[in-house]
Amino acid sequence: MPSDKLKSYFHLHFIVFIWGFTAVLGKLISLDALPLVWYRMLIAVSIIFLYIKVSKIPLVVSKRLMFGFLFSGLVIAMHWFTFFQAIKVSNISVTLACLSTGALFASILEPIFYGKKIVFYEVLFGLFVVFGLGIIFNVEGNYIEGILLALTSAFLSAMFSVINGKFAQYNDAAVITFYELLGGVGFFSIYLLFSGSFTEDFFRISTNDLLWLFVLGSVCTAYAFLASVKVMKYLTPYTVMLTINLEPIYGIILGILVFSESEKMSPEFYIGASIIVLTVILNGVIKNYKKVKN
Repeated sequence: MPSDKLKSYFHLHFIVFIWGFTAVLGKLISLDALPLVWYRMLIAVSIIFLYIKVSKIPLVVSKRLMFGFLFSGLVIAMHWFTFFQAIKVSNISVTLACLSTGALFASILEPIFYGKKIVFYEVLFGLFVVFGLGIIFNVEGNYIEGILLALTSAFLSAMFSVINGKFAQYNDAAVITFYELLGGVGFFSIYLLFSGSFTEDFFRISTNDLLWLFVLGSVCTAYAFLASVKVMKYLTPYTVMLTINLEPIYGIILGILVFSESEKMSPEFYIGASIIVLTVILNGVIKNYKKVKN
C-alpha cells in the first residue's frame, strides 16, 4: 500500500541516520576499538537472541552453515574494529568518506563470488573513486593511518555483504545475524583471553561509556538491523541501496554538529569525498537502469 511504502521510506532514512550516528558514538566512547566492538556485539547478540526466543524462530542449522556464519561474523567484527580504529586515529569525516568505497569493492568481489563478468563502467567508476581518494590523500596526509584503516574496513564490509548475499537467499535473517554476532564475540573473546586482556580494568567502564555502548549495541545494531529487514518488504532494493549511500553524508554532518572544529576539513577534502559518494550513487543508478531495461 502507498502509506506503507511512504512510512517505510521515512523509516529507512531514520535507520540510515542511526547508522550515521554510529561513527559519532565511536568517538564519544572512550574505550579502545577492540573492547568497544566486543561490547557492541555482546549487547547486540543478547538482544537478537531474546528476539528469536520471543518470535519462536528455530535456531537449528547445519554444521556447514554454522561454520559459514561464524566466519562471516569474524569478517564483520574485523570490519567494525578497523572502522572504529580509523575514527580513533583520524576522525569521522575521513573514515566515512573512505568507507563509501565499499560499494565499489563489492563490484570487484561479486564477479569472484558469483561468477559474473567484470563490467567496464564499474572499472571506470573505480578509477573515479581512486581519483577522489587521491585528493583526500594529498590534502589530509596526516591521516594516512586512518585512511588505510577505513579502506580496509570498506573492503571487509563489501566482503561481508557479498558473503551474506548468498546466506540470505535461503536462511532467516535473524538467525544469520545471531550466529554472525556470536561468531564475532567468540573470536574476539578467544583473542582477548589468550592476550591476557580480560583484566579488571577491561570490565571497569564509566557510566557514560556504558550508556553509549548500550545505545550502540541495541539501537544502532540490533534494532537497526531488524528494522532494515522489515522495510525491505515494502521498498525496492534500488531505493534501499541509494538511501544507504547517504550514510556517510549523515555521519559527516552529525560529526561536524557534535564535534565542531575537529571535524571540519579543507574544501579539497569535501571535493574528494563528493567524487567518491556521487560515483557510488551513479553506479547504483546505472545498475538499476540496466536491470529495468533487461
